[in-house]
Amino acid sequence: MARNRREPRRLIADGRAYLWTLRHTHRVLDSGRSADCRETLTLYPQPAGTGGPLRIVFADGPGRYVPGGFPMGSGDVGYVHGGSLNLHEPGAVRALLDVALARGWRPGEQRAVEVDGWTLLEAAAAARGRTGPAGT
Repeated sequence: MARNRREPRRLIADGRAYLWTLRHTHRVLDSGRSADCRETLTLYPQPAGTGGPLRIVFADGPGRYVPGGFPMGSGDVGYVHGGSLNLHEPGAVRALLDVALARGWRPGEQRAVEVDGWTLLEAAAAARGRTGPAGT
């Protein structure tokens, strides 16, 4: 049976459980084309109520790609000439979580925290071995 893309996925890291979701958003121009694409990865410490969510946001911009699907995969983010990740892969989510924790995010804090994903990407991609041009 296929996984429901809208259902949160579960991740266990260092003895702590998280639920995580990935959402793609953009606005549609009058021409019908998409603009201002963003991928938002949200991790929710479990059990519910034990900490606020961590939102890792990847917004498109010069030298970056945040496609919404074809011809690149849904969930792909990266630098045109640098690291890349597929945010649907649990290993990529774990790598981003590890970098966020190393840089001071505390899952027990009760407030929501939003982080610019581009500040975490190179370290997470290096941990996954995805550091060359377009992820090679």
